[in-house]
Amino acid sequence: MTDATTPARAMMERDQASAALGMVAERDEPGFAVVSMLVRDDMTNGFAITHGGLVFALADTAFAIACNEDDSVTVAAGADITFLASTRAGQTLTATARRVIVSGRTGLYDVSVVADDGTPVAEFRGRSLATRRTAPTA
Repeated sequence: MTDATTPARAMMERDQASAALGMVAERDEPGFAVVSMLVRDDMTNGFAITHGGLVFALADTAFAIACNEDDSVTVAAGADITFLASTRAGQTLTATARRVIVSGRTGLYDVSVVADDGTPVAEFRGRSLATRRTAPTA
């Protein structure tokens, strides 16, 4: 990741959910982020495949990093995901988020999730809203 003082970096340092899931922010740049996660046994569903909610959480974290590029606290206004392939414990998933457009206080971001062998796993589209909130300091 980039400089520890960036808004996205500060947000991730406080993100206990992403940390508990073992997510690693590989890159954060304004409007762009790459986040990876090793799928553990406890992340699989009753069919021994990665739980869709955890694939969504990975994509959502990349989205959050990409859209928090300044001092505005930016949150999700909505998101959709399309699952393309299943994965299993032991695989590493990587989510790459890219800004499509920001207009006023709203934005649109696309996130692609792939498995470690390059297989497309999911496509996520997030809609952001820049709030008037201030980020917590601790």
